[in-house]
Amino acid sequence: MSSTKWAELGINEVLSSALIKQGIIEPTEVQQQAVQLLLEGKDISVKSQTGSGKTLAFLLPILQNINVESKSIQAVVLAPTQELAMQIVRVAESYGEPLGVKVQQLIGGAAAKRQIEKLKLNPHIVIGTPGRMNELVKSKRLKLHQVKYLVIDEADQTFELGTPTDTENLLFNINKMRQTAFFSATYPEATMSRYEGRWMKQPHHIMITPAEKVASTIEHFYVVCDQRSKLDTARRLLRTLNASSALLFVNDTNQISNWETKMKYEGFKIESLFGEADKQRRSATLTAFREGKLDAILSTDVAARGIDIIDLPLVIQIEPAVDADHYVHRAGRTGRMGKSGIVISIITPHEKFIMDKFMKQLHINIEERILFRGKLLNEAQVAEATKYKPAEKSIPRKQAAASDRPQASISKGKQVDSLKSTPLAGSSTTNRNSGAVKAQGTIESGEESQISTSNHSNMSNNGSVKRDKKTGPIAKAKSKKKENSGKNKGAPKWLKEKRKSTDN
Repeated sequence: MSSTKWAELGINEVLSSALIKQGIIEPTEVQQQAVQLLLEGKDISVKSQTGSGKTLAFLLPILQNINVESKSIQAVVLAPTQELAMQIVRVAESYGEPLGVKVQQLIGGAAAKRQIEKLKLNPHIVIGTPGRMNELVKSKRLKLHQVKYLVIDEADQTFELGTPTDTENLLFNINKMRQTAFFSATYPEATMSRYEGRWMKQPHHIMITPAEKVASTIEHFYVVCDQRSKLDTARRLLRTLNASSALLFVNDTNQISNWETKMKYEGFKIESLFGEADKQRRSATLTAFREGKLDAILSTDVAARGIDIIDLPLVIQIEPAVDADHYVHRAGRTGRMGKSGIVISIITPHEKFIMDKFMKQLHINIEERILFRGKLLNEAQVAEATKYKPAEKSIPRKQAAASDRPQASISKGKQVDSLKSTPLAGSSTTNRNSGAVKAQGTIESGEESQISTSNHSNMSNNGSVKRDKKTGPIAKAKSKKKENSGKNKGAPKWLKEKRKSTDN
């Protein structure tokens, strides 16, 4: 296919050919609308989701309008994070090289002295973070009075991140006759309206609302737990899903180092990524993550802007996104280029309404899952796994004990089929002297019968009387002999013989 589509937007042949070589045949919706307005010199404010092509939408008109013969800085691009700034730098260098456009990065965390030296090479475009640029402007090393184009990417985050005065002080020092463009994936209307009114001239608004805000290849789940168990739940999810890599989102930057330490203690290869980290560490962290040397990264929303990993399979939100736009941005880190992905939010019972809100606003289904026996199951699967399975029928203990008792005989000669296994209290009385037992039950003749058991009866089976060992003749003789021996003890010999003869 030819470059006609790009030419219709007003993009020159050099850039159109470079786009075709990269396989970018047709402009996206945000590119179609933004490029034409920027080429016409209009101020624009754009909201478009992550991955929609915003970077090229503002870079192509700038690159085309740069006067390469001039030695002044003609364009400034601001980004909230070092990673996003460097991503824009790489794209600008790639498409600017055929045109002879020189690009310079000015980001915090890098050596300022080295950046100052490179400014002497007279770049046409500077791309960086507000803090470093403001620092160079104050030291009069960076002169922006001839800037014609100003772009603020992820504008809401750029204004709100760090010291708010950094961005505004920088804008005060940029040529007032510039063209200004705000681009953002998230668009808090109240915040953006305030900044648009202060820094833009009759801006045109472009709001891209795709039919599908989140890729259809992504599965969405949530897990409920206590607040104090969130980190442990994240650990269990990583173990259970065993993903090759994962991105863990948090909102509280004050706790991110503590969480990183705890996850490392559990054996995970994990690093944190947040705005205050120095450039070297952030760069090393992302490189190790892309090379598969890390299991996961702990990140804030701002720090994640600029992270572009096509094969990222898992996103875990330890703390839920603050709004639907931020949820889309987090979810957009996975499921890229048609790949499948999973997004899991860890919430408390009081945060469940947030999931309901996201489902309504984004028209997606976020299902509840339960961590159970090393698996991530839905409610029906848990119920099936815990379903009661009755054991084989067996005789109750009391009934079995009753069946072992000896059969009883009835005085009338009638026989009871079986004894009750659980007789009621008071249903039988025992005569301790005779051992007779009155048994509970109905006898065919209707008469009350007396039952005597083999353990208590004084009668033998043949009716003969058993002699009592304590009252029989032998027992009496032994008792008499024992009594006499007691009397004779210590008596004189003549008395013993007399008593003996008397007994005989």
